[in-house]
Amino acid sequence: MRVVIADDDAVVVESLRIVLNAQPDIEVAGCGTDGADAVRLAADSAPDIVLLDIQMPGMDGLSAAERILAAPVPPRVVFLTTFSDDEYIVRALALGAAGYLIKQDVAGVAPALRAVMAGRSVLEGEVLERAVALGAGEPVAEKPDLATLFPQLTDREREVVALIAEGLDNREVAAAAYMGEGTVRNHISSILAKLGLRNRTQIAVAYWRTLR
Repeated sequence: MRVVIADDDAVVVESLRIVLNAQPDIEVAGCGTDGADAVRLAADSAPDIVLLDIQMPGMDGLSAAERILAAPVPPRVVFLTTFSDDEYIVRALALGAAGYLIKQDVAGVAPALRAVMAGRSVLEGEVLERAVALGAGEPVAEKPDLATLFPQLTDREREVVALIAEGLDNREVAAAAYMGEGTVRNHISSILAKLGLRNRTQIAVAYWRTLR
C-alpha cells in the first residue's frame, strides 16, 4: 500500500516514515506538514491511505480530509492524533474517515493500516466507546423497530446493521446470523450503498443515532 503522512510534528513524521517504510507491504509516498500538503500529495501521489494529524497550522486535518474524500476515487483517510475530543470524533466519522487512532504506539500503526486496506474501520478502544456513546445517548428500553428505522434495507441487512452496531466483526456477524463471511461482506456493501455511508463504523453510528 502507498501511504501519505501529514503532521506538523517532524519527529512524528520521521518516526512514522521509518517504521512504515520498513514494512514489506508499505511504501511512504510522501510526507507533509499541514493539510494543504496532504491535499496536494493525495492528488499527486495516488496513495491508498492518507495518514493525517487533526490540528495543524494553516489547513487542519479535518478540512484536508473533506477535500481529499471529495475526489472521484478518494484514498482512505486515517487520523492519527493526540486529540480524542468528541467534536473531532463526530466530524471525522461524518466525513467518512476509515480510522481514528490516538498517538501512543507508532508500531501499532502498520497493523491498523492493513486492517483499513482490508475494508475494516479502525478506532482505538477509547475512541470507539465515545463514538458509540455519542450516537447511543441513553440505553433503549425496548428493542427498536429496524423496519421503521431503515425501511430501505432488507430484513437480513437490518440484522447485519444491528450486529455491527454491537461491535461484531465480519466473522462474528457471520456466526451470529448463520451466514457466510462473503454474504456478510455483500450485505455490508449493499447497506453502505443504500444508506450513503462509507464504512462499517458509520453504519454503527447511524444505528445508534436513529434511536435517540
